[in-house]
Amino acid sequence: MDIEALRADTPGCAHVLHFNNAGASLMPAPVLKAVTDHLQLEARIGGYEAARQAAPELAMLYTGIAAMIGAASDEIAYVENATRGWDMAFYGLPLKPGDRVLTHGAAEYASNYLALLQQARRRGLKIDVVPSDATGQIDVAAMEAMIGPDTRAVLLTHVPTQGGLVNPAEAVGAVAHKHGLFYLLDACQSVGQIKLDVRRIGCHALSGTGRKFLRGPRGTGFLYVARDVLEQIEPPFIDLHAATWTGPDSYELAPGARRFENWESFVAGRIGLARAVAYAGAVGIAAIEARVTALGATLRSALGTLPGVELRDTGARQCGIVTFTKVGETAEAIASRLRARAINISTSTAANARFDLGARGIEAVVRASVHYFNTEAEIARFCEAVEG
Repeated sequence: MDIEALRADTPGCAHVLHFNNAGASLMPAPVLKAVTDHLQLEARIGGYEAARQAAPELAMLYTGIAAMIGAASDEIAYVENATRGWDMAFYGLPLKPGDRVLTHGAAEYASNYLALLQQARRRGLKIDVVPSDATGQIDVAAMEAMIGPDTRAVLLTHVPTQGGLVNPAEAVGAVAHKHGLFYLLDACQSVGQIKLDVRRIGCHALSGTGRKFLRGPRGTGFLYVARDVLEQIEPPFIDLHAATWTGPDSYELAPGARRFENWESFVAGRIGLARAVAYAGAVGIAAIEARVTALGATLRSALGTLPGVELRDTGARQCGIVTFTKVGETAEAIASRLRARAINISTSTAANARFDLGARGIEAVVRASVHYFNTEAEIARFCEAVEG
């Protein structure tokens, strides 16, 4: 991996020390150019004509994402963001009052759990929160023991937003398959930094975003839905792209996963996402995973030597998201102090991670996420700044 060439493609590296990849990664120059070029084309010839001219590149989005996650192109839908993709799959499940769904509370994303609560109130669903094992990841044995005659689905967040844990998605998939359960995987934080294969994982649906480790534009995402469950999921809403109006009182859903899309979308963003997927593919997802994982381990090791700093990541397997607290200084104060020194990081609070941070009595953590364009020298500079 030619780090200097990748950094040369990342103009933002010259302006800030960027440890905020999980929240809003720096776009590579070719991705930014693809987005701005299309916007300029729209300004010259109009949105409809520009979209027609971009049709071949727009088609690349589906083949690119499919190749990246081991799916078929007709199993991919473009969506506005990972949460909307997750919602389309979850809200479309044929669940009835009394049906039970399993989720790993310690990893679940706040937006996902809010949707669960809403559907529990609206449709009478029951939520079974699976505990963590001794390492902090989902307890797969406990999950299987909780499965009963009314259990219908397993909803898992692969990597939580508030920590570096990587949940054992394949092991969960094996249990879901054994018991005939629908399996929805939130890969928002893992796509682009971890090699994913939906067939090996065994998930029926997977949601992802463009703006994080894929380094694509904000407001872009995708949903994978396996062919063999497509007819079991009714899109919660449709339009003239998702369906065809076949008669005064009839309609027919679009073939494949396109039934989960909207007609109107951010075309420049879709092109940018396609370019970002191609860019990641050219670098190599396996190589990205190896470097991000190694840099994450280096950062944890370095932070672990600082006085007053406590690492907060859990899990037997960890990734490039690194979280910590520091005695005598709040997470937000650290983030503000570092931001003044052109070092960008994020924070996560217990209000959005009640079953994890809240249960551990942690009010908030600093989230410092590395990507492949970061360097060991930047990690050293970062730790010096944290130490203050």
